[in-house]
Amino acid sequence: MQDTLNPEQQSAVEHIEGPLLILAGAGSGKTRIVTQRVAQLINIGVPVNSILALTFTNKAASEMRYRIRKMASAEILTCTFHSLCARILRESIHYLGYKNDFAIYDADDSLQLVRNCLKTLEIKDDKSTARSVYSAISRAKNDLITPQNLPEPKSHDKNANLLKKVYTLYQQKLKEYNALDFDDLLYLTVELFEKHPQALKRYQNQWNFILVDEYQDTNHAQYRIIQQLAHNHQNLCVVGDPDQSIYSWRGANINNILNFQKDYPNAISITLEQNYRSTNTILNASNAVIKHNQQRYEKNLWSALGDGNPIGLYTAETDRAEASYVHEKIMHHHRNCTPYHDMVIFYRTNAQSRIFEDMLLKYDIPYVIIGGVSFYQRREIKDILAYLRMLVSDSDFLSFARTINLPRRGIGPTTLQKLSTLAETTATPILTLCRDTTIKLSARQRDGIQSYLSLIATLRNQTDLPLEELLIRTIEESGYLSLLKQDPETLEDRKSNLDELIAKAAEWSQTHPNPTLTAFLEELSLSTSADTAKGGDAIQLMTLHNGKGLEFPVTFIVGLEEGLCPHLNSLDDPQALEEERRLFYVGMTRAKIHLYLSCSRYRFLWGTPRAMQPSRFLSEIPESFLDNHSILPGTIVYDEESTGFPPGTLVRHQDFGIGTVKRSYSTSHGPTYDIYFTDSGITRSLVAKYAKLQKWTATN
Repeated sequence: MQDTLNPEQQSAVEHIEGPLLILAGAGSGKTRIVTQRVAQLINIGVPVNSILALTFTNKAASEMRYRIRKMASAEILTCTFHSLCARILRESIHYLGYKNDFAIYDADDSLQLVRNCLKTLEIKDDKSTARSVYSAISRAKNDLITPQNLPEPKSHDKNANLLKKVYTLYQQKLKEYNALDFDDLLYLTVELFEKHPQALKRYQNQWNFILVDEYQDTNHAQYRIIQQLAHNHQNLCVVGDPDQSIYSWRGANINNILNFQKDYPNAISITLEQNYRSTNTILNASNAVIKHNQQRYEKNLWSALGDGNPIGLYTAETDRAEASYVHEKIMHHHRNCTPYHDMVIFYRTNAQSRIFEDMLLKYDIPYVIIGGVSFYQRREIKDILAYLRMLVSDSDFLSFARTINLPRRGIGPTTLQKLSTLAETTATPILTLCRDTTIKLSARQRDGIQSYLSLIATLRNQTDLPLEELLIRTIEESGYLSLLKQDPETLEDRKSNLDELIAKAAEWSQTHPNPTLTAFLEELSLSTSADTAKGGDAIQLMTLHNGKGLEFPVTFIVGLEEGLCPHLNSLDDPQALEEERRLFYVGMTRAKIHLYLSCSRYRFLWGTPRAMQPSRFLSEIPESFLDNHSILPGTIVYDEESTGFPPGTLVRHQDFGIGTVKRSYSTSHGPTYDIYFTDSGITRSLVAKYAKLQKWTATN
């Protein structure tokens, strides 16, 4: 960071009275500006207890508090919105008919209360109902919508029709229990200020200078709280960047910052464009991308750090080749003394981590998943792998216990313990024991075990199928997808993770001469038991959302394809598409020195290679900033003469039948073909030395 303030920063620090909008570009030193503004206020005699600084995370609040203490030797109230509101309500909630010693319910407590309300109202809870209603109540509170003011539901929307009843009863119960849920901290503070002006006046007089960090991330309730507190003195300084507004799914409203000067006509606006993090090549490319958005203030980031290296752009033939490219670049930088912890791999969705985890495990490179769970430790992956283990073992009690109630079959903890004890004392495999009809069980439990045994037997009869198809059958026939649908908020992520597991099975099968289920499970167990770094020197893997506020000398953004980034759900929504572009922009501006972007022409989805289109965002980067990398040796190089069957050749595979070669090329495993199989209508990528293909003609 620079020793002295630049002119724009100096202006932001020296502004005292009236509304101020600081448009702080990525890497422009905004935390330092906020800190120095506070110090400036204290230095001119503003009482410490009349300054309020708000941010979004306890970590950010703690860091700001530390910096202010170090610079100004003073303690001001620096906290999150929720902490501020809890403080206000502890003092003044009696105006709303609550006692000041209210309890604050966490998400689990709140969800349980919703379930109790459904029961009271005699509404059937099919698991997804409670979660869906709870999410809807949370959204309504953040938008300051009371139960009475809910929009009229559509006649076909079952949950919306019952929402008003449940929301009303839910709020009654909370008040009866003298409890608040997390959203009430904001929701009730706004209600307090609107209905009891004497309470509002107290806090307006208490905090004469208010600073808000990351203003682009405020939701409607937070916006109203700030508007109410600053209404009289309007000594409000907000810091933010519309180009980094990426949390609409959490209720953030980009219009709060875009309309600031409309809300406060006397506001002064200062734009911080000098970046102290990245090279000009990275910044110019980022500027070129974000200019395609309409919802923004115009600004151009620049740096005094020089042009730096061109941005690496690699179009891989397959997702595995993409991972090989990332590995080669990681090792190049590590050999040149870049610590692993100075490198990051960004992806759009958590499911995309799998192939990179596999690569890092293979080469024994330490890594840590930030803000997520390692692929093989995710619940749905462990659930389906446990099902697969039951297809090869009668004795695996842990896998049995994990899957017997997926879905529910009435086998509770007491019965499980009884079965475990019996199996142990009689030295009988658990499935053999379950087949014993003399064991005393209720009719429901007996039916549940019989349905489980029938499922396992059905799946065992299909273990000669290709691994990826067996996985698909296991997911479908076990009813596991129906189970995932009970939690709509996580459904898409968990389905994507299962897609990746199927892709893993397909890839693994093609690279192993004897791809048995037992061997597959064994290799996964050995790989996932490898020690991965929990700290220290380790590559960091995370979604683009989790990268906000971070920076890395070496940055990879992978999977830049239509449907991934931008995400499939955004393609028909212009506003959502702009947010996807902002998300990519945030990823680009995390890079300090080296930025690598990659995409794949083919990606395994549900065990099948699918043709992918490069992300539109890549075409928005001027070519002058890019280094289009040639295809790496040892990954994929087209060489049709060296491969046995040219495109158009009819071939036969002993399991998949007759197909047409669509593409032939060489990989690190030798000649490889993309073959379209007529019977299944699926195109598969097969390695010649393992696939044992036969040329097929009409005379065959």
